[in-house]
Amino acid sequence: MQGTVLTVRALTEQLRKQLEGRFPFVWVRGEVSNLSRPASGHVYFSLKDSDAQLQCVWFRGQQGQAAQEQSFDPLTGEVFEPPRPSPLSLMRNGLDLLCAGRISVYPARGQYQLVVEMVQPAGEGLLAQAFEERKRQLAALGYFALARKRLLPWNPQRVALITSPGGAAVHDFVRVAQDRGCPAQIRLFPVPVQGEEAAPAIVKALECANSQGWAQVVVLIRGGGSLEDLWAFNETALATAVFQSALPVLVGVGHEVDVTLADMTADMRAATPSHAALLLWPTREELRQRVDEAEQALQRTMLARLERAEQSLRELQARLYRASPVAHQIRLAEKCTMLEKALRAAGRDFLARKQHDLTLLEQARLAAWSHARLSIRQGRLDLLQSRLGAAAHCLLTQQEHALQTRTLRLTACDPLAPLQRGYALLRAEDGLLLRSVTQTRPGERLGVRLADGEMAVEVVSVRS
Repeated sequence: MQGTVLTVRALTEQLRKQLEGRFPFVWVRGEVSNLSRPASGHVYFSLKDSDAQLQCVWFRGQQGQAAQEQSFDPLTGEVFEPPRPSPLSLMRNGLDLLCAGRISVYPARGQYQLVVEMVQPAGEGLLAQAFEERKRQLAALGYFALARKRLLPWNPQRVALITSPGGAAVHDFVRVAQDRGCPAQIRLFPVPVQGEEAAPAIVKALECANSQGWAQVVVLIRGGGSLEDLWAFNETALATAVFQSALPVLVGVGHEVDVTLADMTADMRAATPSHAALLLWPTREELRQRVDEAEQALQRTMLARLERAEQSLRELQARLYRASPVAHQIRLAEKCTMLEKALRAAGRDFLARKQHDLTLLEQARLAAWSHARLSIRQGRLDLLQSRLGAAAHCLLTQQEHALQTRTLRLTACDPLAPLQRGYALLRAEDGLLLRSVTQTRPGERLGVRLADGEMAVEVVSVRS
């Protein structure tokens, strides 16, 4: 193919053949997102997890029985009674699905996709659904709350072990216990760990271990298995017994990926039975190290105690010396010497300050009454006197002008001033001023006020 220039279509076709040949049928698990159901009947969606995303298409012709209710699981053969809703009707964004099909390339977009042929809800049928339902119920009751979980005793010496005596789990647990910690007593409570009778037997063993009051911790272990094999540890009665146990409970069931309701309710969960023993007992090296650390701490404590005692002895000796009469006399003599020195120094400082103050006062007196200072003040006094005379003359002039202005205004407001210009005031016989000819009539006598006197007149005629 070197030197050959491919078209986009040709390259896409080659990639499609390679992918379809390499992945003719695969199972993929993921969370549904971007679900689309167009009118064509095809279903388009994406399967995603925390790190990647895969485009999927479920063609209408491939849906077949998936659009109907399922009476059994095609993967496990589990029979559903009553029938379970169809995967097609259950599909929604956020659902965890198992999808089977082939990997192909969609040329129009140049992206690979999963052509779905079978869809199955993730989990293991009705058991997984029952597990999730019970988990929700127990969580609502506070069985899994971290606040109620207790710490396991460190390096316990009395352990109640609940498990099957013939299983590999008990041998793994004991083998690890023999290599770790100090020699401990393990009391075995044999129970079946699988089947219908397992859960009641384990509950009874838990009650027995609590009633004896001998053990420091209860350990419940079992080897790995399927969900059906481990179902006894998902029974509500067993979870309740673990929750109500007066002793701390450590549960190690199955492998690391197996999580049961008993694991979630216990005070601590171990990934495996061997891991349970690792959580209970420290290594012998750790114990030896703790002994060494305790020995070193004891030595440090002893040395510190001796140092404190020595320090206390020195302090008592010093206090005893300070309390003796000789030391008292020496301190008094030293104090007198110090006081005398302080008194002499204080006297010298006082005299020096007073001398300095006297010098400053003398300088200030000379500066205040010197000939130059007096000449300056005399000149300032003459200037102030001249400014005072000018200000007084200006003020008198302003007041005279204001008086003339007010006199003119007062004269202009005099009601008798118009009489000087030839006007007269007429009064009726009752003394009221006449303002209109309608206020008088012929033959009525009127008083006339002129600028230089008054006179009486008689009205001859009235004309508007």
